[in-house]
Amino acid sequence: MSLIRVDNGPEYVSSTLMTWASKQGIALTYIQPGKPQQNAYVERYNRTVRHEWLDLYIFETIEEVQQIATEWLWNYNNERPNMGIGGVTPAMKLKMAA
Repeated sequence: MSLIRVDNGPEYVSSTLMTWASKQGIALTYIQPGKPQQNAYVERYNRTVRHEWLDLYIFETIEEVQQIATEWLWNYNNERPNMGIGGVTPAMKLKMAA
């Protein structure tokens, strides 16, 4: 069985998500309330997204958000070295692992 670790926000404890996960054979496991470090990789990524592009713009349309997100994600994965994985990009790290 697969599992997804989520925090205790209202979007993650909804009956709709629980029903969907159950039908997909996915177990939801929740971090302890007030312990975001239990979901540290996601929290770090979310912080990076907020500081590096989300807080920098006033969006007019959802399409604009999608376009900027796509451009940022491409840069993040393919062009910007990540010191946490040896100074290479995530795309390069993936290729090395293959």
